Amino acid sequence: MSGFGTFRKIGYGFLLGTAGVKLLTSKDAKNFYTHVTAAVMRCGDEIMKTFDTLKENCGDIETDAREINEARKEEERRKEIEDARAVLEEAEAEGKAVAETESEAAGA
Repeated sequence: MSGFGTFRKIGYGFLLGTAGVKLLTSKDAKNFYTHVTAAVMRCGDEIMKTFDTLKENCGDIETDAREINEARKEEERRKEIEDARAVLEEAEAEGKAVAETESEAAGA
């Protein structure tokens, strides 16, 4: 009896497989696959548009960030130059004061 059950299972599997193939290759199924494929393609187009927008925005952000860093470097350099000038002026003032003190001491 177990041999007959095996044949029956194989027969049912064959019938189910045949019906599945017929169902998958039917006109309605093809229409469904076509609509799904079209929806996937539209989704892909939208993703590419979003990607392009994001890429452009990232480029703008990078450009702005570079400009900010350049301005910051220029400001730091300007401060360094001002500080150096202040040190030079202070050193010149001290040099003049020392020279005056020496000339007064030599004149006295």
